[in-house]
Amino acid sequence: MRLVGLIILGEASKKHPNAKRHLDVWSSIVKNCKWKNPQELKGQFPKADLLGGKQVVFNIRGNEFRLLVKVDYENEIVAITKFGTHKEYDRWKL
Repeated sequence: MRLVGLIILGEASKKHPNAKRHLDVWSSIVKNCKWKNPQELKGQFPKADLLGGKQVVFNIRGNEFRLLVKVDYENEIVAITKFGTHKEYDRWKL
């Protein structure tokens, strides 16, 4: 998959250094995937939450952080849209 919005991960790593390694691992895994549908994504990340509109929420660092992305399965693109603590995630309007 091609990752779009990597600047969000860079900013997240600066603000939350304890998440950096986990975000690096996540992005490395995703770059090497070619999901064709949400079921394939869930096969790789069973704890990911599938939302409407192709949005997916990933738990980062044992659910301490949340990463919101939009997945375009047909064009193999994962667009990173938001990153925050679990508490911040509870306030997001999804």
